[in-house]
Amino acid sequence: MSEYDTWAPIYDAWAAHMTEDVAHYVALARKADGPVVELAVGSGRVAIEVARETGKPVLGIDSSTAMLEIARERAGGLPLELRLGDVRDLELDEPASLIYIPFRSLLHLHGWQDKRRVFERVAASLRPGGRFAFNSFAFSHTVAARLDGKTQDQNGVVHTLYYVPADNRIDITRDDGAKISLWWATKAEWDGLIETAGLEVEALYGGFEREPFTDESMEYVYITRKP
Repeated sequence: MSEYDTWAPIYDAWAAHMTEDVAHYVALARKADGPVVELAVGSGRVAIEVARETGKPVLGIDSSTAMLEIARERAGGLPLELRLGDVRDLELDEPASLIYIPFRSLLHLHGWQDKRRVFERVAASLRPGGRFAFNSFAFSHTVAARLDGKTQDQNGVVHTLYYVPADNRIDITRDDGAKISLWWATKAEWDGLIETAGLEVEALYGGFEREPFTDESMEYVYITRKP
């Protein structure tokens, strides 16, 4: 059983505030001239819309059986294939034109080594010229200071955030005891992962409206390409 299975029933409420990323990934999928793959597909929040809006087949991969069951129920007759798998062990039947990871899901990977493994597997799974896109928050010490140890109610999901700077980690603990962790990364780390995997930065935006990335940006929205 995946630790994320316990989040499946409340995932809609948890992710309700995130809507602006969908159009961004749909637009990238429209430009893809080959297979489209979403990693950490979850309950299909983005992948279902990508398949619906583009009419293209989408492959979604996730480690949570419960999340995939919800996505499967929602997909209906859409061209969305769902697979249970660990993104660190990504292998595709044919090279992809677009691989993307929405909703900051790369942060569920612990540290540099796990992230590097995914970047390298993604690069190996892309066709030449293929794109890898993802987004992540930019860590803010002021936000961390304000939220550390605070209990919040996010659309009925009561949880407390604990920041662990020594491990670049945020522990998210629900009031029922369920817990997940995120490991943030700096811009230098993301750029290093991209370079190490042999990818190139096509664009870095500060948001999903493709606004310029500046010192004040709170989100990394990366589009990378395999040479």
